[in-house]
Amino acid sequence: MGGRGASERRRAKSGRPSRDGSSSDERASGETASGRPAPGEASPFGRSPSELSAAVRLGPPPSGPAHVAFALTQIGALASMGFADRLVPLGLTPAHAGVLRAVAAEPGRSQQTIAKELGVLPSRLVALVDELEADGLVERRRNPDDRRHHALHLTTDGLARIVQIGNAAQQNAYELLGALDAKEQAALGRLLDLVAEAHELSPGVHPALRLLGRER
Repeated sequence: MGGRGASERRRAKSGRPSRDGSSSDERASGETASGRPAPGEASPFGRSPSELSAAVRLGPPPSGPAHVAFALTQIGALASMGFADRLVPLGLTPAHAGVLRAVAAEPGRSQQTIAKELGVLPSRLVALVDELEADGLVERRRNPDDRRHHALHLTTDGLARIVQIGNAAQQNAYELLGALDAKEQAALGRLLDLVAEAHELSPGVHPALRLLGRER
């Protein structure tokens, strides 16, 4: 007994780890050298490791900010998939639809300007415009003010396709929000607008467009 107590005191003075792998200073502070809680100590989130494991197994909480955030990801994914499915008969992807909408909003802009607005890599936007031009929906014209850049315009078929995209978006919205009445939809819209503004999201621009061409 005396020998063991002496060895513990020597370890305490030297700062060497004890048999459980932690030093005396770490045990006193409740943290290891890496900043993690010492074995058996409470986590920095106020829960023990066993409680955190149980929380992970149960998934997001039934209420509170984490619940709201997870519900938003679920509904957002459902909305995106539904819209993409409705574009398939039109021969388009959501990325194509985003470019067509950007061109329709302000005809005559350059590819570089639209790429910046959408947050898309210029090389990826060129590929999308190539595909839309091959389908007869977009045309490149020489910019009279800067002949180094092409001005993008919709063709007659492109204008018709914009109408079809709008119809697809409306149908998707009706199906997605069918459980809410008009007042509830308006209230939800106002709240989501507040969240979008707080994160400085560009109106009408899907943030996933920024990932095009950046996937690894």
